[in-house]
Amino acid sequence: MSVDLPARLSAALAAATSDRIVFDLTGIEGRYAQLLRELPQTAVRFALKACPVDEVLSCLAEQGAGFDAASPAEIAQALRTGVPADRIHYGNTVKSDADIAEAHRLGIRTFATDSVQDVAAIAAHAPGARVFCRLATSGEGALWGLSRKFGCTRDDAVRVLAAAAAAGLTPAGLSVHVGSQQLTADAWRQACDALGDTIAALDERGIRLDHVNLGGGLPALGYLDRQGRPLDPPLDKMFAVIRDGMEQLRHISPAPLDFVVEPGRHLVADHGAVRAHVYRLTTREQPGGDRAHWLYLSCGKFNGLYELDQLRYRLVFPGHRSGDSVPAVIAGPTCDSDDAYGAGPGTRVPAAVASGDPVWILSAGAYATSYTTLGFNGFRPLPYSCTRDGHTGPVRTVEGTR
Repeated sequence: MSVDLPARLSAALAAATSDRIVFDLTGIEGRYAQLLRELPQTAVRFALKACPVDEVLSCLAEQGAGFDAASPAEIAQALRTGVPADRIHYGNTVKSDADIAEAHRLGIRTFATDSVQDVAAIAAHAPGARVFCRLATSGEGALWGLSRKFGCTRDDAVRVLAAAAAAGLTPAGLSVHVGSQQLTADAWRQACDALGDTIAALDERGIRLDHVNLGGGLPALGYLDRQGRPLDPPLDKMFAVIRDGMEQLRHISPAPLDFVVEPGRHLVADHGAVRAHVYRLTTREQPGGDRAHWLYLSCGKFNGLYELDQLRYRLVFPGHRSGDSVPAVIAGPTCDSDDAYGAGPGTRVPAAVASGDPVWILSAGAYATSYTTLGFNGFRPLPYSCTRDGHTGPVRTVEGTR
């Protein structure tokens, strides 16, 4: 399964005369609607970290989404969209006493946790709150596994939620995250099995949950792997496995269960693109004696394309639709050797490309505004604009505090 560049996004990129990120709000709305068709009666809490852009957040809020926030600053940004606080949860298991208290002051009443120490802090600074415990997953099959920093075992989850009940909190749910840009359906099957075992173990302790949070991990469709081959996640199969897992958990649970998902890149990645430009196409003899082409672009790892460590982006050179091409290593503008595509063969680029020519970097709508420096080597974060059917918004500058 892949994704095509929609005409409205193509037109917005073509109209841009300077570098920027362009977000297609109509495309984001369409992907959100598709997700609800696949997982009906599931609450969507957009992982705000994937795209902390006010217009994108407001667009999703208008469609009915809530937010998965990881800090008081993200909570405040989510609240500015107008969503009620009960459609926002504090999804980070790592938080200070001060951050818990501030989130509670802002109206948040549902918190993720994975340790008894965190439970004690929530009880002290957000008394009476609801908590859901995150289970650890292997992260296998994902580009970013998320397997070490977050989550606990089944037995620990029982201890954590029992401690929550004893501390006057509501042990409300369980959550998982199968890894970011997950490429296998089996990851959700394993996660649902672990959730079912834990629900049964909690029932033995008299703890009955009201919801399960299936987390993030749903993939974008337009990426290339590090070798330049299209990634082809089995999205239809993933949704089928998730639906089966939800039914399995409803059968196991002694009480009715609601379900939550936390998509991030799945909703926004394929509906954002970078308009950048060429610095130079060069050839140099490499240490082994071979000659190689290097194509330097105005956008790289430190100002929008941080995820180059695990993937490649599709490139479009609108001024060079035909003609000879050469394989080139793609690199960003900074004086840092990490600012380049990693291992694998070169990317085919037009042989006639020249300094200043525009280049479109597709499926860059996730993390392009959040994984960025404040101006490493003097290369500032890119501004952004938004387009939707019948309208293109003005260019806005990414705030340095993001």
